[in-house]
Amino acid sequence: MSESALIIIPARMASTRFPNKPMALIAGKTMIERVWAIGKAARLAKEVVIATDDQELKEFAAGFGAKVIMTSSDCLTGTDRVAEASSSFKEHTIFFSLQGDAVLTPPWVIEKVLETMLKNPNVEMATPAVRLHGKALSDFLASKKGGSSSGTTVTFNKNGDALYFSKAVIPYHRDEHSPSRPVYRHIGLYAYRLKTLKQLSLFSEGMFEKSEKLEQLRALENGIPIRVVEVDYQGRTHGSVDRPEDIAYVESVIEREGELL
Repeated sequence: MSESALIIIPARMASTRFPNKPMALIAGKTMIERVWAIGKAARLAKEVVIATDDQELKEFAAGFGAKVIMTSSDCLTGTDRVAEASSSFKEHTIFFSLQGDAVLTPPWVIEKVLETMLKNPNVEMATPAVRLHGKALSDFLASKKGGSSSGTTVTFNKNGDALYFSKAVIPYHRDEHSPSRPVYRHIGLYAYRLKTLKQLSLFSEGMFEKSEKLEQLRALENGIPIRVVEVDYQGRTHGSVDRPEDIAYVESVIEREGELL
């Protein structure tokens, strides 16, 4: 069977922090339509599907041409929803989880991760990361010193497989001003092979996952390697929408840099 990639966008309307988030307007267009368009622009994916438990969202997404699959309201995480949805697509071998709030994700970031999976059949799971330099690095370090929990860093071995993910800045560097400090910001998007995706959905929350509140640590704690793919945003700004107040920031990025597509 030849390799084939599917992008699944898990979308949940009943968020306690941000009810009806997928329908929120960002510069005149709903969040879910923006993310779907990003997925459609990723050339290495054969198909893009929205996975939701909400009938209203299904009808709305179908209205702009999206394929939608209904999933259980019992799904606790986006990974659970993607895992459930994957069962309906036996023709695909690679599943990319594109979070429904990742409105500033360049399509070429998705393509780079999918390319890694398609070229390396032994890679079970892959995720992107950006090396921080200059002002981006100094701003990130300053934010962390100020106590921010926003932004995750990752370290990896010589093969590119993740060693650890953390909300702290890793690796620790005794000389804080060294220009060579290798800080990689993790981008919370994942590609899985079907067997790995199914395994992950069966594991319970791990000790480090619970401490850091980072779901990807469940894979590492259970011996599943994660290939870290270094990507280049090509001058674009990274960002997503976690809370209603994030919309103003995202809109300011779009106003300053122009639309992605």
